[in-house]
Amino acid sequence: MSVDDYSVSGYGLENDPDSIFQCIQKGVNVIEKELVRDLDSFQDNSFDLVIMTQAIQAMKFPDIILDEMLRVGRECIVTFPNFGNVGARLHLASKGKMPVTKNLPYQWYDTPNIHFCTVADFRELCRVKKYKFLNEATLAERPLNKSLKGLWPNLFAETAIYHLTKES
Repeated sequence: MSVDDYSVSGYGLENDPDSIFQCIQKGVNVIEKELVRDLDSFQDNSFDLVIMTQAIQAMKFPDIILDEMLRVGRECIVTFPNFGNVGARLHLASKGKMPVTKNLPYQWYDTPNIHFCTVADFRELCRVKKYKFLNEATLAERPLNKSLKGLWPNLFAETAIYHLTKES
């Protein structure tokens, strides 16, 4: 499926020249901007929906980024790796080293991730900020995690997905 299948228009923000080139090659509308620095150039409610996938944990001030996402858009969707998942916990506890997995593919010294957020951490931030959950979902690849992520998402989810808006 593509943007054309839904009769919507979308834009991506990117500051990496190679990624911008790839977007253009794929026909994706892209604006060259630095997310952290340039979101203030958009007016309030410029978009219906703002999406950030697998990047909030790499932002210097994720709480401010979320505020800005919900300022420029009426709703936002955020996805992030759940650093509190049982696999990461066991790896750290048993080996004494930061885990390297498909969802967390970096060594501790070269990771873009600077905030190791869990599902519980993110929910607490949203409560403090008074964001309203429109929908939430979790993903897991390991069979045991798939079975139990609904019961204990903070422990068994590998990836979290949140659809948010401001409380009215």
